[in-house]
Amino acid sequence: MSRSTHCAAWTASVVLSGFVAVGLTGTRPADADQPASQTAVGRPFFAFCFDTHDTRQRNLEQQADLLKELGFAGAGHVGLDGLPERLASLDRVQLQLFLTGTSIDLTKPLEPQLEPYFRALPLLQGRDTLLYVVLTGYPSRDPRGSEPGVAALRALAERAMTHNLRVGIYPHTGDWVSRVDHAVEVAQAVERTNCGVIFNLCHFLRNEELDSLSTVLRAAGPYLQAVMINGADPAGKSDPDWQRLIQPLDAGTFDVPGLLRQLDALCYKGPIGLMCWGIAADSHEHLGRSIARWREWHSDAP
Repeated sequence: MSRSTHCAAWTASVVLSGFVAVGLTGTRPADADQPASQTAVGRPFFAFCFDTHDTRQRNLEQQADLLKELGFAGAGHVGLDGLPERLASLDRVQLQLFLTGTSIDLTKPLEPQLEPYFRALPLLQGRDTLLYVVLTGYPSRDPRGSEPGVAALRALAERAMTHNLRVGIYPHTGDWVSRVDHAVEVAQAVERTNCGVIFNLCHFLRNEELDSLSTVLRAAGPYLQAVMINGADPAGKSDPDWQRLIQPLDAGTFDVPGLLRQLDALCYKGPIGLMCWGIAADSHEHLGRSIARWREWHSDAP
């Protein structure tokens, strides 16, 4: 079966009969360092939060040069401040901005919090940048967040649609949407085709059960806008810090290639981001390790 035929068949199965189980343990098997798949290599690979703990404290121009040198397709940007400068630095080296956004506190007036997004839209038009949204202010799944959460996302998605841009709900530990299944439920309630969800491995490992990964990914599949990966040790789930849940790709016991194969089976064609938050080291060193491992996984690609 060709990839296009397989994707069409999978899509039909979602609509007509639900998802068919695909095994994925989430732990690294003996052959985990084998290539993830040839098709996965075509997905853009970008770096996110690589500057927050960089011991060299590189400026935006230096960050862009670093990503270009190592071979990343581009970057994500935390927040909406400094967006013109980030775009200029990436444009200079012909890299893409894949992700930018911020948080919205659902206990506060929404309009002033949406304004930074609205101001960013003209800057991002034509760039295929995903706007991420962290929904905060209430405990996880608190019913009080439903009305303002859907309203905020719907308003943003409608405005973003006029600029051909997409919105991704970002499940984030400790906030109103902290789990992927909840993000899917909210995206369904928003009912806008350009509003979907982001899967972030480290937050999944913190907040959800490892053996639910296949089920979670299949349910999220039709809504996936971006996927964030990193090396990880699931045993660090309850650690007070993130050191075991966020590592370079050549570290940890989690089966990242298995996750990539799962995404390929779900016909996910979007960008893959490398989560680097909290890695306190020279970014050149750990980014170089991660992209080297990424290339090893895809070394069979033509």
